[in-house]
Parts: sequence; structure tokens; C-alpha cells
Amino acid sequence: MISATMYIPALFLLGLGFTSAVILAIASRLFYVWEDPKIEEVMDSLLGANCGGCGYAGCAAAAAAVVAGKAGPDVCVAGGSDIALDVARIMGIEISLKEPEISCSYCRYATADADRKFIYEGMDDCIAASYYAGGPKECNIGCLGFGSCVKACPFGAIKMGEYGLPVFDSNKCTGCGICVEICPKHVIRLTSATERIQHLYREDECTSPCQRECPAGIDIREYISQIKKGNYKQALRTIKERNPLPLTCGRVCPHPCEDMCRRTIVGEPVNINHLKRFVADIELKSGEPEMPYIAPATGKKVAIIGGGPAGLSAAYYLVRLGHSPTIFEAMPKLGGMLRYGIPEYRLPKATLDWEINSILKVGVDVKTDKRMGRDFTISSLKEDGFEAVFLGTGAWDSRNLGIEGDDLKGVIPGTHFLIDRGLDKETPIGDKVVVVGGGNTALDAARTCWRLGAKEVTVIYRRSRKEMPANDIEVEEGEKEGVIFQFLSNPTKLMGENGVLKQLEYTEMELGEPDESGRRRPVPKKGSEKIMDVDNVIVAAGQFPETDFLQEDGVKLTDWKTIEVLNEITGETNIPGVFAGGDVVTGASIAVAAIGAGRRAARSINIYLNGEEVGLPDNIITPACQLPVIKELRSVSDSPRTMMPELEVDQRKLNFKEVELGLTEEQARYEADRCLMCGLICYRKDDTISVN
Repeated sequence: MISATMYIPALFLLGLGFTSAVILAIASRLFYVWEDPKIEEVMDSLLGANCGGCGYAGCAAAAAAVVAGKAGPDVCVAGGSDIALDVARIMGIEISLKEPEISCSYCRYATADADRKFIYEGMDDCIAASYYAGGPKECNIGCLGFGSCVKACPFGAIKMGEYGLPVFDSNKCTGCGICVEICPKHVIRLTSATERIQHLYREDECTSPCQRECPAGIDIREYISQIKKGNYKQALRTIKERNPLPLTCGRVCPHPCEDMCRRTIVGEPVNINHLKRFVADIELKSGEPEMPYIAPATGKKVAIIGGGPAGLSAAYYLVRLGHSPTIFEAMPKLGGMLRYGIPEYRLPKATLDWEINSILKVGVDVKTDKRMGRDFTISSLKEDGFEAVFLGTGAWDSRNLGIEGDDLKGVIPGTHFLIDRGLDKETPIGDKVVVVGGGNTALDAARTCWRLGAKEVTVIYRRSRKEMPANDIEVEEGEKEGVIFQFLSNPTKLMGENGVLKQLEYTEMELGEPDESGRRRPVPKKGSEKIMDVDNVIVAAGQFPETDFLQEDGVKLTDWKTIEVLNEITGETNIPGVFAGGDVVTGASIAVAAIGAGRRAARSINIYLNGEEVGLPDNIITPACQLPVIKELRSVSDSPRTMMPELEVDQRKLNFKEVELGLTEEQARYEADRCLMCGLICYRKDDTISVN
């Protein structure tokens, strides 16, 4: 029988439980916190990894930030575009997806080859090491190599590579930026193709000497590194981030980059330009150009005046930045002086056509036989909806000799002679031809005359061989083909019969004091006049822009009739929304310089179209910037440079077959291995040259 006293504890506990329930019920009413159901819906859409890559303490906090308007739909860096679109749908907003970013390091050497101030023992953390004398490396902007970024990455996308440098897995990297924030030396940054297109190098960046000298700013050491590894597609992608015409430049560029190659300290420079041609030729042989990343369309129209290297480059990068360029070209076909000024034996028209068509395929409209000042003006373009204009009309005009007889039949301007060849017109010449001038146009004209059957071709130049501006290789090839070079000579009179050229009088020269170009001024020798029989004189004494058509629109010109720009890097003219670049700004120069100007103009136009002030970042590299001087290369000895295979001279006569045949894969891999992968003050000291 159960005692009554046994019920007392049970009743007490029951009463306590009931009282607690009542209190909690009342409390829940008094202290109720409403939670937006969207937070839970957003959180369910997120990856659920709670990785912290977004900067919030887990997915719940990230979801709350999105709903509160403190974070965007793309807050989940690990989840990618699909999750961003889903979150945007939940929030009832539209988004345009941003180009994916990945991390990369701009340091080449950490432990293997970089000079060190001391051996650092007992510490394996970059941040701690940086507090002591900036770290153990002589280079103050280089990677310390302890791998703090590896430990910080929440996605396992980084590992330390063979040179003690971080290696990034693009398949795992989400672009969260944690490694960027953790790096005390700031050698890691988030990057994308669009960012690299628009980037202007800074003085404190680890750029190589060749890269700084390249007018287009190509990351030369990177594409050579990719060739060395056999990653030819990636090498070409690297080149096209700065130069959409590698097939062309690989054939005609005078490669100023090679003049700065540190291998010249011990021997010959790396054959940089022909390595560029090697990977471009692979794409050509494939028959199909690779399509680059193109940003979402902005619907904004840009008029490109001139379809030469500057205009083609500007159009290509404007498309990649999302805009809609249209090229207006006065000639029947695109290419500018690449088509109408460079002979077929150097740049086959079929090769040029393929490369131009590759640019047009990305989304460039073209209107040929349209001349500014005749068919349209800047004002009419703006009325037609073009929000910006780029002027890249080149330098097509030439000067005569300004001496007696330069109007005789048989005297031909060099640019007109080459343009007529480019237009497939008949260009008859006699047996004895004299070409006046010392640049590449003079050499192109002379070598063309030899191919057309001239029995004697002489190049007359008023200075010495040392001062001649033509590419050394062009002079050497001209000599192989029998072109005669007569230096320190200057024409003084042209003589003829019945209006037809028969003779040329010239005087010998000697070099005096340097002029404004830095070259010694030629001075005539008294009583040294001589006469030679000639059938033709081709005048290649300089090219100049034709800019009279711009005056109606109010574009400001210089005293030399080039377009005046506020800044040569931005390309801004005195008219808002009108930009210029290439030979029409600088005067006649090399194609790669025009290509670089076109890309930089695309950057400026993109900024302008976005409604921002066109300007320049601080501390950018300019021609006046100097690299640290390295006078010797320790542990590096000479190795022979790979020379371009060529047609034999007897196979060139009376035809315009391409002379340079291209490097083999074995030659290219060997030549790539000669590269020292230089940074500002470092270089690869392992001298082993081998083909992998």
C-alpha cells in the first residue's frame, strides 16, 4: 500500500514543471525575437562550409549580412556564380556576374636563387619574419617563402612549390583574398584577364628588364616560362593579354626587349620575339583561334578611326571589356602599314588576314573605304550614338628630298611605292635603283626592288652604319641579297632628260656634333661631289601623319602635325571622349608601340564610359624609370642563341616567299630554357640548358 507521503515529491515536481512552462511561455511572449525567413532561405542556398572565406563568422552570419544589405549576393566566395544567382533570386534583385578572380604571385624566386641577407632559423611564419629587417631576402618586395598563405587558405588551393614560392590551384581557388591579406610583402594579388588587360605596371612591381622595355608591356618571362613547360596555349593567352597580333609581331617586331635581356652580360640575348612567333604559329596551324574571356556587354558604342595596329588593338580590348567598337578604315582592307607598308616576304598577307579575322571574330564591326573628313566627322559619329572615339590613323605621308629634280619621272616616295605593292598595283622599276634613307622603309623598298628584278640596288644614307635606325637583321639580310650600302653620302641634285630621271649627284659627309636625336650630325665634305647613273630613286627619308582632316572637328595638333594628347599613356585629346594613339601621336614608330597605345587607350575609354575620371595610378613605370643595374651574372655562362631558319638566298630571287621559316619545337624549348626568368634584382642562377 502506497503511503501518502510518497505523493508529495511527485506533486512538487509536477507543479515545478508546470510553473516553469508557464514562465517560459510568458517569457517567449515578452522576449520574442522575429527572424526574417529570408535569412534562413539565403543560408540554405549558401554552401554551408562555414569556411570564413567571405569574412563573416559562418554562413548564418553571411546570410544575415545579405538580408541586411551589408553583403551582396556573391558573398559566398566558395560557392561561385550559381549560388550568387540563387541568392539574388531570393532577394529579388538582378546581378551581372563578375569575371572570376584567382590569386597569383608576382615573385619568381624565394629561396633557390634570390640573394639572402642572412639565414633565418627558428621561425616559419612570413609575418613574423617580415618584422625582422624586412625578412631574410635582399629583395624588399619578394616572397619570404615560409608559406603563411598556405596555412591561411581555407580551400587548400595553395602549396609551396620547388622554388619555395606559393603555387595556386586555379580549380580550387575561389578568389576570396585571404592569402592577399595575409601576405606581409604584398606579392600575392587577385587577378583576372580583364584586370591584367588594364593593368599598368608600377615601379615597385617585380617586372623583368625585357618586360619593362616592351612597348606593349607583355609579361615576357611568364610566356617563356610556359613555353619551357610545354604549355603553349597558356603562353599565347599571356601574350594576348597585351598584344592581339603575336603572329605579326613575331615576324616584324624589332624586339627592343632583347636589347635589355640580361643574358647580353655574358653573351647573346634570348630570342624573345621568335619564341612569340613560335606559339602564335601553333595557333595558326590549328586553323581556329581561341576565344578569350569577354565581359558582359555594356551596349556602349566606340568608333575606331583607322584599322592599323593601334586601331585593331584598341578594338580587340574594348570588346573584351564589354563594349561595341566599330572600325572605320579609309583603305579597302584592314591592317594599315602592316598590310600596305611591309612586304610579303616579311609578313605574308594570308597570315595577316588570319590574325585580323581572329580579332574581328571576338565582335568587332568594320566599315572600309570610309575616310574621316569625307564620309564622317567626330560630330556625326556622336550623332550616330558613338559615345567615344579613338583616333589611330597612323603615319602615311612622306617628304621629298627638297632638291633640284625631285619631280622627275622615276623618283618615287618610298611609302607610295610600298603602298602600291600592298594594293597589288604594278610597280615597274629599272635596272639601277637608289634608295635614299636609313630606316626599315628604305630596307623594305631596297629588298623589294631586288625581288622585282633590279640588277643593282644601292641604299644611300647620310650617316654611318652605327647610326642607321633600320633593324640590324634587315641590313644583314639586305647584304645577303646583294644590296649595296653607301654610308656617309647625301643626294644634292637629280638630273634627267625630257623629264625622266637619269643621274643622281651626291656629296660625301662626315659626322660632326650630336643633334637633338643624340646622333652625330652629318656635315658635307667640300669638293666631294660625285655623280652616278640611276633609273629610279626611291625616297624613304621619313613618314608623317596626315592630320588636316581633324581640324574641322577641333582636335588640337602639335607643331609637327601630330595629335596633341594630354598624356601619352591615357591618350586623352583636348576633346572629351576623344582619344588617340600610335603613329598619329608619336610620329612614325614600330608596330608594337602602336599596339601598346591601342590597349592603353581601350583602358582609358573603358574608364571614361564607366563615368569615372580618366587618370593614372601612382608610381607607374615610365620610360624614365631605371632598373637596378646588374653588371655581372654569377653562376651563369654563355650559351648559343637559337637562330631563325631561313630560305636560302637563291630561293628568294624574283619571288616574295616568306624568308623566315619559324623555330622547331626543340629549338623553342631550348631557347626558352636560356631565359633567366629575371625579376627586378634577381635572376635564375642555375645555368643548366636542356630540353625537357
